[in-house]
Amino acid sequence: MEGTELVTFVNTQVVPICIFLIMMGMGLSLVPDDFKRVVKYPKAVSIGLINQLLFLPIVGFTLANIMPLEPEYAVGVMLLVLCPGGTTSNMFTHIAKGDVALSVTMTAVASLITVFSIPVVLNLSLQHFMGAGHEFQLPMMATMVSLMKLTIVPITIGMLINKLAPKFANKSQAYVSRFGIFFLSLLIIFLIYIQQEMVLQAFIAAGPISFILNISTMALGYYSSKWFKLNPAQTSSITIEVGLQNSTLSMFMALTLLANYKMSFTPAIYTLIMLFTAGILVRFLRSKYHLGEDTTETEEIDTVRINVAGQEINSTNKL
Repeated sequence: MEGTELVTFVNTQVVPICIFLIMMGMGLSLVPDDFKRVVKYPKAVSIGLINQLLFLPIVGFTLANIMPLEPEYAVGVMLLVLCPGGTTSNMFTHIAKGDVALSVTMTAVASLITVFSIPVVLNLSLQHFMGAGHEFQLPMMATMVSLMKLTIVPITIGMLINKLAPKFANKSQAYVSRFGIFFLSLLIIFLIYIQQEMVLQAFIAAGPISFILNISTMALGYYSSKWFKLNPAQTSSITIEVGLQNSTLSMFMALTLLANYKMSFTPAIYTLIMLFTAGILVRFLRSKYHLGEDTTETEEIDTVRINVAGQEINSTNKL
């Protein structure tokens, strides 16, 4: 297989299939109550989703306009902020001893809503940053269908598996979670290999905004949660959910839907920064709130049994 054929095969076949499996893995941890929680305990879920679906795009758009970026890197920023959450944020919430049920609920609901919001906002972003007469244009309905195939369909399949074969779903999640991190790492390596002549330039151009975006969105989640007096576990979850984006889906849209490697560099660089800062954030949150220890500061209202990375845990929430 020649180089061009390999690149086409990876972008159009390998990447979509792997994302499908990752999203199905997310569905393996979901139950219908995760969606009912939006109505039953609206405060924390609403704060998190407003941050993800409204303020994230505003922050990203503002930074992309303020900082001196080439149009493709600016579009890469918008790809990131339009794809919030993901399995990585769920995993880090679990490690931080945050409210995993809240994290999973936010990820699930955001995944459903962004199917319809991404094509609209992304097309507007392309017009704004690439200018009139640009060659990049996403057909609305076709893009929505593509995103449905990679989000709603696999999540639904995962939920059905969880309902019909819960033991198999629980065991499979560990492998799916590891596969998600492994695939994301391979995708970044592949991107660097294919475009190695422009890697250094991309780091210099997109590195600063990736770092600022990551830190500012973590701060957005943290201080908005504090402002509305959410409990420590919820604050930790929202901080991580708002600060960590679904860079795998962002890179898919850049590589497959837009067929532009340059746009994919911002999500790739952001991922490297995100994994580093997330580790520091988890350490900070656990140290500040002593999460995981027995405390009496929050009232036990709702206990949810879920599974993250193959470990079954009880999450007690006051949403």
